[in-house]
Amino acid sequence: MRFLHVLRAILLLGVCSCLQSPAAAQNTPSSRLDRIQTDKLLRVCIWPDYYSITYRNPKTQQLAGIDIDMANALGKDLSVAVQFVDSSFAKLIDDVTQERCDVAMFAIGITPQRAEKLRFSKPHLASDIYAITTKTNRRIKNWDDIDKSGSVVAVAKGTLHEPVMKTKLKVAQLLVLDTPFAREQEVQAGRADVFMTDFPYSQRFLINAEWARLVAPPGTYHMTPYAYAIKPGDDAWHARLERFVADIKRDGRLLAAAKQHGLSPIVAP
Repeated sequence: MRFLHVLRAILLLGVCSCLQSPAAAQNTPSSRLDRIQTDKLLRVCIWPDYYSITYRNPKTQQLAGIDIDMANALGKDLSVAVQFVDSSFAKLIDDVTQERCDVAMFAIGITPQRAEKLRFSKPHLASDIYAITTKTNRRIKNWDDIDKSGSVVAVAKGTLHEPVMKTKLKVAQLLVLDTPFAREQEVQAGRADVFMTDFPYSQRFLINAEWARLVAPPGTYHMTPYAYAIKPGDDAWHARLERFVADIKRDGRLLAAAKQHGLSPIVAP
């Protein structure tokens, strides 16, 4: 008899579970997009030291840049609030895959290493690599002087410049530093000859650093497309992000923001 009671309880539990499963499924978001719209909140990872892209003014603490504008535009399209989450290129993969944000929007270069861990939208920008040296540096007069014996080339750890320069440099010494500020300090102090960066960072950096001089490649050196990144999977959220990128290209919002922040030369078609 006891066995029959236990069997009946198990069967009833199974029936109840089946009856409850549709409702439970309705209460469980099937996509990150569902969660965003349910919570009315979009969490966006940014790097707040990225000039013209996602830059936080140290005096006013206000955020500005093309991807700040685009993140707010995405929030408006989704009818949700936007919460910015400080990140960096070194923390990018962990922050996205561990779901500290719903999307990373700070002109993220699509590299093979990142593509293994992240899912990207179609590119909205594309930039070549540039070098910054001092106005008093006698070793570096043009681009061809960079990869020579005795030259020291600084890059920031976690940026796309780290793997690219490891491959490109044949003679010069590569110095990998923990932060962008460290690479800049090494060049300014004369311990490194150049640091590598991209078009957006170089343009605003030159405005604020009187000691700095731009060294541009004579032709295309290593063009990198920039896009938005999410955690792999979740086709619905990826499709919505792709639609947003297509929309801002078509309706002119991307180009208008690029012009405002001096980035129109690197807008992707």
